[in-house]
Amino acid sequence: MTDTVKLRSKPSAEKRRPGVFWVLASISLPIWSLMVRYRFTPTSRLPKTGSFILAPNHYSEIDPIAMGAAVWHLGRLPRFMAKASLFKVPVLGWLLKISGQIPVEREGAVRNGDGRKNPMGAAAQLIERESAIIVYPEGTLTRDPELWPMRGKSGAVRLALESGVPLIPVAHWGTQELMPRYAKRIRPFPRKTIEVSVGEPLDLSRFTGRPLDQKTITEATNELMSAITALLADLRGETPPAERWDPSKHQQTETGRF
Repeated sequence: MTDTVKLRSKPSAEKRRPGVFWVLASISLPIWSLMVRYRFTPTSRLPKTGSFILAPNHYSEIDPIAMGAAVWHLGRLPRFMAKASLFKVPVLGWLLKISGQIPVEREGAVRNGDGRKNPMGAAAQLIERESAIIVYPEGTLTRDPELWPMRGKSGAVRLALESGVPLIPVAHWGTQELMPRYAKRIRPFPRKTIEVSVGEPLDLSRFTGRPLDQKTITEATNELMSAITALLADLRGETPPAERWDPSKHQQTETGRF
């Protein structure tokens, strides 16, 4: 198992700039810290400037909060791509907008600040804002019975290939103790430890110049999921399953039993 260390990275210029994140962090982080402590692997670092996509594993409903706080501790401001409909919810929509989250339409388009659709999509906003974007490549909570990453979807890889910004795999372990998968309530006490391992940016150079067809996206996505799984295996000190959980195959198997 990889050793982990307590870490507080030097904040980036982005994080030092006064803004709504300061207010949100000052309110939420002290409460969160009563329930959670972080331990990062010694090599866990994030770029201090520029855009990147952070692709974590996902097995608890509370993962986004855990990952957002981890990114804050690592010196950057966490941002997510959220359903555009959420931006219409009173108060929540206002918070999402002023904190720099990116609204995504059902068909994958995003909107500019003036409400018009941005034809360049999320990739354009990612570059324009020089943002750190957290994208869950599995798209939902893993279905793997042992909480290993399952088959990935195309979103994170496609965004990276379209934008050319770094795609960074990351794994965390421990949020299941705070809030088990599909649970409705958290277990705040005793205080939980969340271990985090940030990998090196994925080398996607061999896909440069290739058409973004299903074959290319599938190959790149498999590489990403393998990188995340390897990081998680080190944190857990365990060997992952030889075959990644595939929801479609599992569904077919279950259906075939009746």
